[in-house]
Amino acid sequence: MDILSLVLLLLSAQWSCAQEDPLLPFSEHLDPEHNVRLKWGFDEIQGTILFELTVNTSGWVSFGFSPNGGMTGADIVIGGVGSKGSYFTDRHAEGNSIPVVDQQQDYKLLSLIESNGKTVMKFQRSIESCDENDLPITNLPMKLIYAYGQSDDITYHKNRRGTKEVNLLKYMPRVNPPNSNYFDVTMVNFTVPTNQTYYHCKVMRAPTFDRKQHIYRIEPFITNIDLVHHLLLYRCPPNVTQPFEAECYTGKGEECMETVAVWGVGGGAFELPEMAGLPIGGNVGDFFYRLEVHYNNPNKNAGRVDNSGLRFYYTSELRQHDAAILMTGLAVYPGYAIPPNAKSFLTYGLCDTANIPKVLETPHDLQVFSVMMHTHLAGRKVRVGHFRGGKQIDLLAVDENYDFEYQEVTNLGKTKTVQLGDQLLVECTYNTENRNTPTWGGFSTSDEMCLAFLFYYPAMNLSSCWSFPDIESLSSAMGATDIITWIYMMYFKTWNDAAINQYQQTLKTIDQLAIVVDSFNNWSYKTRTIPDLKVIPPAPCMSGCAIKSVALISLLLCLAVQWASS
Repeated sequence: MDILSLVLLLLSAQWSCAQEDPLLPFSEHLDPEHNVRLKWGFDEIQGTILFELTVNTSGWVSFGFSPNGGMTGADIVIGGVGSKGSYFTDRHAEGNSIPVVDQQQDYKLLSLIESNGKTVMKFQRSIESCDENDLPITNLPMKLIYAYGQSDDITYHKNRRGTKEVNLLKYMPRVNPPNSNYFDVTMVNFTVPTNQTYYHCKVMRAPTFDRKQHIYRIEPFITNIDLVHHLLLYRCPPNVTQPFEAECYTGKGEECMETVAVWGVGGGAFELPEMAGLPIGGNVGDFFYRLEVHYNNPNKNAGRVDNSGLRFYYTSELRQHDAAILMTGLAVYPGYAIPPNAKSFLTYGLCDTANIPKVLETPHDLQVFSVMMHTHLAGRKVRVGHFRGGKQIDLLAVDENYDFEYQEVTNLGKTKTVQLGDQLLVECTYNTENRNTPTWGGFSTSDEMCLAFLFYYPAMNLSSCWSFPDIESLSSAMGATDIITWIYMMYFKTWNDAAINQYQQTLKTIDQLAIVVDSFNNWSYKTRTIPDLKVIPPAPCMSGCAIKSVALISLLLCLAVQWASS
């Protein structure tokens, strides 16, 4: 048996008992008969997308992107496992004939397996197009085409072909699991005050269930789209046992801070990945929940009645993991300020996961699959940097063109592991050129926030992991003798470019209080400093031959290690 056949045999055995792949979180059957299944994941930071095509055939298989759903102009790959080994080519279609092999091979084959009447082809490419025969993958729905044969003789596919439109980069599945139902958590006939900004809170008991259920889909239910800025649902600690309704952050209900759901203006429904669900009922406990609605009423309209809230779809068919949401970033307090006249001012919030074992007895790593980033009107960019051992290893999420009017939960493209001890830095960029006084951290739309809500599994009893500048250190560094003097300085300082840059540097270099809070409001903190965040350039286009050689060498080394240890 030659070395390639041995590799394919071992891979086949591994494939047959494979578990979920965090690099391929999304999945769609492309045909009604479920003979063709596409799994994929992507990394927008690196600019790459990974595919795994599984087809019920022992013949050739093909997959591609079409401008209109047909062959002409399509960007296609064809592969299979024949009598002489595997074959794989990057092609383009000039009409209804066999696609032409591209002069530049920009798809990278990672593995090709044929077993038990199935062919599995795993390959990678750049999200952008690398030559004139490749189609770029966009944020809009794209027409995916497929075809396959019954042998490795690449001839006319007859009826073994099809087209399906899928949004690969903004994918949101819609499943209908058995034993599913829904419940609503909403305001009821609430008259919105004439305040320009108003937060209303309603603490209530959620529906009770004898057995644990999994929430798999969350939909906004908005009755006044011009007034409702965002919604948050928090789980309360066990000491909250009575319902009530009042203005938020006025001294009651503030202990309810474990985020369960989040929606922002411009966002839509959110569906969790098939391996995770938000737990409710059963051993999760009979908790109260706090619904927070931020009303933005710039025209101070009177007499508007609102019934907005959230709809939760749930099922008794439990998924593999309980999911949860962790609030990270810059703690929301009025003790930090953004100067006026700033074209591009940076603030930072640090989540130090080394603090988590201080508040939890059985902590574990976080598998992060989605994120929602949040600022107010002055926000222009949000980046979430990932650090391990003092060095940046990734950008967890990035929005280089943040839009206050379009906030949504976005899938990361692949599941990213945050190990205990890692640090997450949320960096927000603001523009205050149209303001003549400082912008303070706070809840009003005219105030500012810098937050990233991380969706992860397995769930832990965590509420927040964020930081806040040490105000005494900040005041001292700016030459103020006390906090009152510092506030006075912030209002009356001449904020030119030099002063803004100096203040930004001071804010970054002073001590930060990195805080972790659990579901029961127990907390721990350590003094930390802000690391340097770098933009990671996207991966360049590589030839298929180069990546194929690298993949094969890595594969052989991996198998050799496994064989030696067996």
